[in-house]
Amino acid sequence: MSTFAKKLVSDSAVSVSYWTGDHVASIGSPSLPEAPIIMAADVALILPGNDLWDVWLLQAPDGSVLEVAGGQCWMILSAPQMDDPGMRHDVARTRMLLRRDGIWTDCGLLFPDDLNPGSREWSGAARYDADTNRIIAYFTAAGRRGATGHSFEQRLFQTSGCLDLSGGMPRVTDWTTPKPLVKNDGRYYVDLAMDQGVPGNIRGFRDPYWLRDPADGQDYILFTGSKAGSLNSHNGVVGMARASTDPEFFELLPPIISADGVCNELERPHVVIRDGLYYVFWSSQNSVFSPDGPKGPTGLYGMVAPSLHGPFEPLNGSGLVICNPEAEPRQGYCWQVLDTLEVISFVDVWGLHGRDISADPDLQRQHFGGTIAPMLKIELDGNRSHLLGLA
Repeated sequence: MSTFAKKLVSDSAVSVSYWTGDHVASIGSPSLPEAPIIMAADVALILPGNDLWDVWLLQAPDGSVLEVAGGQCWMILSAPQMDDPGMRHDVARTRMLLRRDGIWTDCGLLFPDDLNPGSREWSGAARYDADTNRIIAYFTAAGRRGATGHSFEQRLFQTSGCLDLSGGMPRVTDWTTPKPLVKNDGRYYVDLAMDQGVPGNIRGFRDPYWLRDPADGQDYILFTGSKAGSLNSHNGVVGMARASTDPEFFELLPPIISADGVCNELERPHVVIRDGLYYVFWSSQNSVFSPDGPKGPTGLYGMVAPSLHGPFEPLNGSGLVICNPEAEPRQGYCWQVLDTLEVISFVDVWGLHGRDISADPDLQRQHFGGTIAPMLKIELDGNRSHLLGLA
């Protein structure tokens, strides 16, 4: 593997690898890994009257999809359908789904109404502990419960509940009081209690993803962050925290990947370990690239390293793994790569055929999918990835 970019070795021996403008500028050479166009038959609603997006799996300890009740449990963000689907983020709640024999079934809201210390729930992760029969859930509390005004503050929390399979559908009971995952002192990441950014360019401290690194046996959390002290308006990073001797908190470490000056949001970062290599994937929208530099398509991006601590180099030279087709540049979003190399996402704004939703706002409701997209399949070969098509 090449040493491809600048890196800064911190006092905790984590290398910060950079996703640069030069990498993004190389996108399209020789061709784009475009997902198949989503058609009307692909947009199957799971819970009519509700929008669903940002889906993640219930993980087994090795990071694979856990088999439960003859199927698989998944978490997904949800909101009642509104005239403007963009407003869904203001009332987002987490639901649990069961996927059995290819059929998705709603299991209801994951958390009780009074559990979240925030005003809405944003993306996270979930794992199963077989020794205790409990699900440990990591989630983003956006805003603060009972606060007046609209806040983009984001905090990371964890809680656990008992998995109950006594009925026809799995459910989770006996949730513990959520506790903060980390203390953000502003050393590495923007403190969102101080700086939340502005709509369209908000700061990040969200999307916790859990993994246990087989190299050292320790638990880690990856998350979407914003670089502290940056002079750039677009300063997205993949942040990391490690389980510490303090049982109450994970220890914040420096970012492992930085797009400072290039891109504002490296959303839903997650890891696939394969053939001794660590693949970190994330999603970015075309709209969140810096206006002063090259812009990539809305898509799934990734980098690879011999260790969770780096150094990372972008897959395919540019980082691009999957993108929406040029004919439908907004059709899907929030891809997650599974250990099987299947890729799950949700249907965003599809079937526009070149029409501009800013010119006709009614199109946003008419063409927002709000459901799970057809699964894709990729293959990985060292520092290269290949989109194989539908799974």
